[in-house]
Amino acid sequence: MYREVVAKSEETMRKSMGFLKEDLATIRAGKANPKLVDKIQVSYYGTMTPLNQVANISVPEPRAIMIQPWDASLVKEIEKAILASELGITPSNDGKVIRLVIPVLTEERRKDLLKIVKKETENAKVAVRNIRRDANEELKKLEKSSEITKDDLKKAEEDMQKLTDKYIKFVEDIYKEKEKEILEV
Repeated sequence: MYREVVAKSEETMRKSMGFLKEDLATIRAGKANPKLVDKIQVSYYGTMTPLNQVANISVPEPRAIMIQPWDASLVKEIEKAILASELGITPSNDGKVIRLVIPVLTEERRKDLLKIVKKETENAKVAVRNIRRDANEELKKLEKSSEITKDDLKKAEEDMQKLTDKYIKFVEDIYKEKEKEILEV
């Protein structure tokens, strides 16, 4: 019975790691990455549509992203959407293709990005701890209603702590990896 609670919690923690990785992938670190434009929405015949659903996005060189809309009439809309986004990159277009050249990061910008990454990873740690707290509350209810024994409760709480430690370490590893990427020159 308690194993189900632990397994469900682990699945939720795993999903939290996925969300963290997705969020951090959209943070510009001086290298071109198609995920940088993942959150950009373009007005496509009056409907806000994700950029990757109306254009081919590629990385022809290490510091450039090329966006080739399937409908050439969208070039201006895509350009507008990029300028309105928080990317901080000015697009250039030749009427058919939009190019985003990723500028070299300044030291100040690197520090700002690290603050953002640190905040996101702290949020992920809090999420993992909240999952543990919720699971422990659920386990205590099971013990109180005599569905599990005190020994099972103790074992389950130990398992939850091990799981929490494991996922907190994952979060720290993800942070170190992104920090290294940002600080690379």
